[in-house]
Amino acid sequence: MKNYIYLILLFFSAYSCQNSKNKTNDAKMLETGQKNILLQTWDTPFGTPPFDKIKSKDYLPAFEEAMEIHNKEIESIINNQVQPTFKNTIVAFEQSGRLLKRVRNTFDALEAANTDKILQETSKKIKPELAAHFDKIKMNRWLFNRINTIYQQKDSLDLDDEDKRLLEETYKKFVRSGVNLPADKQKRLQVINKELAALQQSFNDNLLAETNDYELYVTDKKDLGKMPKQAMDAAAEEASKRGHKTGWSFTLQRPSIYPFLDYSPNRVLREKIFNAYANRGNNNNAHDNKKILEKMVQLRTEKAHLLGYENYAQYILAENMAENPANVYDLLNKVWQPALKTATNDRDLLVDMMRKDGISGDFKQSDWRYYVRKIREQAYNFDESVTKPYFEVNAVRDGAFLLAHKLFGLNFKPLKNVAVWHKDQQVFEVTDSTGNHIGVIYMDFFARPSKRGGAWMNELRMQSNVDGHFVTPIVTNNFNFPAPTKSMPSLLSFSQAQTVFHEFGHGLHGLLSNVKYGSLSGTNVPRDFVEFPSQVMENWMSHPDMLKLYAKHYQTGEIIPHDLMKKMNEANTFNEGFRSVEYLAAAFLDMDWHTINDTLPRKTLDFEKKSMQKIGLIWEIIPRYRSTYYAHIFGGGYAAGYYSYLWSEVLDADTFDAFVKSGDIFNPGLAQRYRKMISSGGTKPAMQFYKEFMGRPPKIDALLKKKGFSNK
Repeated sequence: MKNYIYLILLFFSAYSCQNSKNKTNDAKMLETGQKNILLQTWDTPFGTPPFDKIKSKDYLPAFEEAMEIHNKEIESIINNQVQPTFKNTIVAFEQSGRLLKRVRNTFDALEAANTDKILQETSKKIKPELAAHFDKIKMNRWLFNRINTIYQQKDSLDLDDEDKRLLEETYKKFVRSGVNLPADKQKRLQVINKELAALQQSFNDNLLAETNDYELYVTDKKDLGKMPKQAMDAAAEEASKRGHKTGWSFTLQRPSIYPFLDYSPNRVLREKIFNAYANRGNNNNAHDNKKILEKMVQLRTEKAHLLGYENYAQYILAENMAENPANVYDLLNKVWQPALKTATNDRDLLVDMMRKDGISGDFKQSDWRYYVRKIREQAYNFDESVTKPYFEVNAVRDGAFLLAHKLFGLNFKPLKNVAVWHKDQQVFEVTDSTGNHIGVIYMDFFARPSKRGGAWMNELRMQSNVDGHFVTPIVTNNFNFPAPTKSMPSLLSFSQAQTVFHEFGHGLHGLLSNVKYGSLSGTNVPRDFVEFPSQVMENWMSHPDMLKLYAKHYQTGEIIPHDLMKKMNEANTFNEGFRSVEYLAAAFLDMDWHTINDTLPRKTLDFEKKSMQKIGLIWEIIPRYRSTYYAHIFGGGYAAGYYSYLWSEVLDADTFDAFVKSGDIFNPGLAQRYRKMISSGGTKPAMQFYKEFMGRPPKIDALLKKKGFSNK
């Protein structure tokens, strides 16, 4: 996923370092970069970051110097004695801050994927300073006066469509940042933004610590049940790392906890580790997140009020496809009741199976995964461990690459001469069908204590093409899969294989970008559109015509048998009610937090309980993300936006349905129309793009059918 996507999308210049064919001549980089590698011109393949030479201690001084350079660039625009023009003001502003952007993109990617104490301390210090830095620029009346002068002349200027879009977006984002507020309200808004940046960093640090600190140490092999060898070996290696001579250690990292919940017959231990996972940030200790998120909600509501909105969701959604909270709630409610009904029916089946095991007590949240696995084995004659050998991580990666080749003619060449931030990272050059360089993609597959949870995409460099100077994109995909052990490669589950295709979809969104201005390129689109190019890829991942091209046994090379393929897809439709309900519950929770209209204090657990009672969430399921570890909305950029996965899922189901109905899931005509849409970034409203692509607005029918909710 830009699953959340972790990179905070700013509207400031996405112009960054150049590839090896287009090296920058920026004199300021040369002047200031004599000592700090982050400020130097990078003589590297395609302008990739020299991670082998950058030290953690380099970032803080690089940030400070780059911010100072950015300030001087802004001053130069303001002090220009020539009357404001589109080029000397709007384009100049678009291209300002490119050195700061480069430093920040590099830092954000590394700090999320391979952090250390220095990087964490740097983040704590610099995030509030960055918030203040950008506020100072966005609230500068002299700069805005020049922008406004051009904006008022927009209908009489000789601008193409993308120029007009850039002007419109630049003007609008200054207004949304408070440039028209009186001085006292601007000052308060600056304080709020700075405090929110610090609180967000604290939330993430606490979550990482809570995740890393926990260990469930098991000494009796009976407690592992029929756990696959890969998971057992990983747990044994984890125990060894933690100083145990024997036994198995399980952590709150998903590749560790999920196999335990799936296979351990020990209900007491399942409940113990499940509760630890579900209470991260909620232990009333030094890493507790309740007070942090409560304060964030108050500050966000106050910010919305300062900017003229009733609540934070209204402020956010004004720029999204959904437009307002009512539309979001309407979409969530359309899916909620059929999803809840399905989940409730499935719960009853799980309870029946537990009774057959001779257990008469209450069915618990920690029992769900265990009995889903047993039903899949018995009702569908399917054991996921049998399919994992067909989803070796590199084979799945190659499957995603093959899909990009079949749809768009892209090719992927391993780059061995590019520095990486971790030894496990892989790097590929991307070229088109004629061999022209498109960009670079980094793949970082495995979980580790220095990496935050989940999966996401970053853009180290965004595509742009100002004055014919084409800058190619550099993107990253990041995952938390089980690492290979001494005896086994990394074998993925069905959902993990889907995640590879999902994040790669985000990567393609950045790689295929072909626009003029960086701030409108790639994934710089509304939050509820950005998940569309990623989620649509998941449809191909499990389609039989695609599976037979890449799902091959890692030992024998055998293509996954058709009957196994069929059983896998059928078995994975079971539990769709649970998946939809836990997701929707989290989306409702996000919206409820951000449609609060006052700044009165709330107690996290009380608020969350009332929110879930309101929608009738059954006790046996908790939201996919409870508030205290809801990093998407309190540690990232998805506040009032987690619904976007469902919104985008409507688009992706509708789109893939068109491919299927065409009779060719690789239909070249549809693929080219689709590529045209996602390569255009944010140069038009997202709904306009979709209507041009499909010839009509999106329909929800295909999504309900896909989930099996059509007749429920």
